[in-house]
Amino acid sequence: MKYSLIYIFLAVFAVSCSTDEKTKHDPRTVFKYNEMGAVTSLDPAKASSFENIWVVNQLFNGLVEMSDSLSIKPSIAKSWTISEDGLTYTFNLNDNVFFHDNEYFHNGKGRKVNASDFVYSFNRLLNAKVSNATTLLTYINNTNGKAFEAPNDSTFVIHMEKAFTPFLGILTMKYFSVLPKEVVERSGEEFRRKPCGTGPFKFKMWEEGSKLVFIKNPNYFESDNGQQLPYLDAVSVSFIRDRETSFLNFLKGDLDMVSGVDAINTDEVLTPEGKLKESYKPKMKMLTQPFLETNYLGFFIDERQPVGKNSPLKIKAIRQAINYGFDRRKMVKYLRKNLGEAATSGFVPPGLPSFDASKVKGYDYNPDKVKELLFLAGYPDGKGLPDISLATTEQYLELAEYIQAQLSEFGIKMRIDVQKASVLFESIANMKVNFFRKSWNADYPDAENFLSLFYSKNWSPKGFNYTHYQNPQFDILYEKSQSELNDSIRYDYYRQMDQLLIDNAPVVPLYYGQVVRLVQNNIQGLTSNSMNMLSLKKVKKNDNRSDEKSE
Repeated sequence: MKYSLIYIFLAVFAVSCSTDEKTKHDPRTVFKYNEMGAVTSLDPAKASSFENIWVVNQLFNGLVEMSDSLSIKPSIAKSWTISEDGLTYTFNLNDNVFFHDNEYFHNGKGRKVNASDFVYSFNRLLNAKVSNATTLLTYINNTNGKAFEAPNDSTFVIHMEKAFTPFLGILTMKYFSVLPKEVVERSGEEFRRKPCGTGPFKFKMWEEGSKLVFIKNPNYFESDNGQQLPYLDAVSVSFIRDRETSFLNFLKGDLDMVSGVDAINTDEVLTPEGKLKESYKPKMKMLTQPFLETNYLGFFIDERQPVGKNSPLKIKAIRQAINYGFDRRKMVKYLRKNLGEAATSGFVPPGLPSFDASKVKGYDYNPDKVKELLFLAGYPDGKGLPDISLATTEQYLELAEYIQAQLSEFGIKMRIDVQKASVLFESIANMKVNFFRKSWNADYPDAENFLSLFYSKNWSPKGFNYTHYQNPQFDILYEKSQSELNDSIRYDYYRQMDQLLIDNAPVVPLYYGQVVRLVQNNIQGLTSNSMNMLSLKKVKKNDNRSDEKSE
C-alpha cells in the first residue's frame, strides 16, 4: 500500500510538472465566457435562443450578416440584387469558402461551399419538425419546390410569393447558415452536438451542461486588414448557473467577459448611476448600448376564452389606468441602475429607423389620469375592483413588487404569482393567465418584428400574439406595410400601428433594454450591436498568463 501511494504521488507530480511546463510556454489565446442558460443545440436550425445563437455564430456563416450599426453586409454572398417587384433575390457567392474538415468528407477535408448547399440548407428549414424558422419563410414561392434555386455553383436565387421588405434582414438570422448535406445526413441526430460549418471557429468538444470548446479555423475565408481571421486560438464556454459564482470567476480573471444585467453583481461594480466604479477601471471595461428589446406586461383580452371572459382587464380604461399608475423612470433608475430606458413611447424600441418618440405617444406616470380612468370604468378609487394577479418569475419579483406598491395607492390590488420560467411560458402560450410579464427582443432589425406580436393571425397557442389583440385597422396597416417598398411610407404605417396599440393598451411597456458587457482590459476588438450578437472573429487577447491554453 505504501509503495502504491508513492507511485501515485510520483506519477501525479510528473504529470503536473509536465503540464506546468507546457502551460508556461503556451502562447495560445482562449476567450472564456460563462453561459448561465442552457445551450441545447449547435445546429443552426435550432438557433432560437441567445444561448444557441451565440455559439452558432462562431461556427457558421450565412449569405449576409448584420454589422454593428445594423446595416446588412456581405458574408458568403459577396453581392446580391433584388428585383424591382421585390420577388426575386439573387446572391453571388464567394468562391473561397470551405466547410470545416470532417470525417464525412472525402479524405476528411472540408470542401468548397457552393450554391446547392444553400438550396439544401434552406429547404431543410421548411420542415417544421426540424426548425421553427419555417414561419419566417411564409413569403417564399415554393410552387413545385422551386423557391430556392442554384443556376450554377456561385449563384443562389430565392423566389418570393409576395414582396416582404424586411426579408433581407431575416436572412442575417443564424437559422439561415449554410450546411453540408453529406455531413448533416450521415451524422443524423449527432449533428446537433458535433456540427460542421464554415465559421471562424470549428467544433472541438462539448460536455453538455459543463463545457463547450471551439478552436480556430485555419481555413477561414475572411481577413482583417490583410490578416486572416480569427485572431483567437480557441473559445471556451462554461455553464455555471449561479450568478455569484460566475461573477466571482470573472473578478478573479478566470472569465474574459460577463454579459447582461442579470449576470453582473451591479451593487459591487457599478455606481448608483449605472457607471463602472473607478476602482474597477484598471481591471475591466464596461460596454453598453441600446438593445432592441421591450420588456412589458401583457393582458390577455380575448373574452371568448375562459381566462378573459370575466376579467376586469378586458376593460380598456383599467388597462390604461395600470399603464399610468407607476413611475417607469424611477423603476429603471432604482431597480436597474439606469441600465435601460423607461418605455414611455410605443412598444417599438429606440434604435430602429422607424422609431420616433415625437410621433408615438406612450404612457408616463400620471396619478390624475389613473383616478379619472378608474372612475370612467366604474371603480372610483378602485372600490369594487377585483384583485388582479400578475404572473411572473422570481427574477422579476422585485420589479413586480414595485408596480404592486404603486398601484395600491390608487386602490388597484395586485397579487403576484411567481412561477418557474418554463411553467410561465406554457401558461402564457396556452391562455391560462390574463396578466403576465414578458419581453421581446428583435429577431431582425425591423419594427415589423415587434408589431407582428399583435397581428390577429398570429394568435397563440401556435403563434405569438399572446394578448389575443385584434384590431381590423391594425391588421390592414400591418398587411400593407409588409409589401411596401418605400421606407418612409412603411415607417409611417409602423408608427400608426404602434399608436393604435398604445391607445388600446393590450400591454404595459416597462422599459427598453440595454446591452451590458463587462470585459477584462486585456481583451481588444470585442464589439456588440443592438441585436446583442456575440462575434469573436476579430477579438484579440493580449495575455500569456499561465492558464491560457486551448483544449
